[in-house]
Amino acid sequence: MSELVVPGQRLGHTDQLVPGTGTFARGDLVYASVVGQVRRTDLPNGPEGKMQVTVHREKEASTVPEVDGIVVGTVLRVNPRAATLSIQVVGERTCTNEFNGVIRVEDIRATEKDKVKMTESFRPGDVVRAQVVSLGDARSYYLSTAKNILGVLHAKSLAGAPMYPVSWREMKCSQTGGIELRKCAKPF
Repeated sequence: MSELVVPGQRLGHTDQLVPGTGTFARGDLVYASVVGQVRRTDLPNGPEGKMQVTVHREKEASTVPEVDGIVVGTVLRVNPRAATLSIQVVGERTCTNEFNGVIRVEDIRATEKDKVKMTESFRPGDVVRAQVVSLGDARSYYLSTAKNILGVLHAKSLAGAPMYPVSWREMKCSQTGGIELRKCAKPF
């Protein structure tokens, strides 16, 4: 059975151990850098009698959306005032926990906010890139798509076929050629 260690806990001397993942050496001592289980393994091509020591976490720390961070989510519901998203990606990491986000009608575009219609911007099932505006309430983060790089990344048409953007507010069905309105994200 392996032992549980905490950051800063001494694991041994560098004359017997080679530091690996989750460990570090300071002077001639090896310490744990994360909370987890210690594993010692023989080095196949290493010096005789030395082992590599690693500390493995039980599970990875969860990624949590932060203010001004970029998230990617799927639209769950749309009403005239807001669209509700299920956030799946924070930054470049996939979420292990479920987070919800809300894009209010005033946070869709930076200009002409009074002319925005929610049904012309998002539909359920759309995959959207957005920026976290605030932590919101206990249920949801408040999100914005007011920058050019933010908006719908992937959508399906009413016919069920994938669509591609043709302008910042229109997407074209790959099957029927029909145009549908969306707040499109500018590709990087």
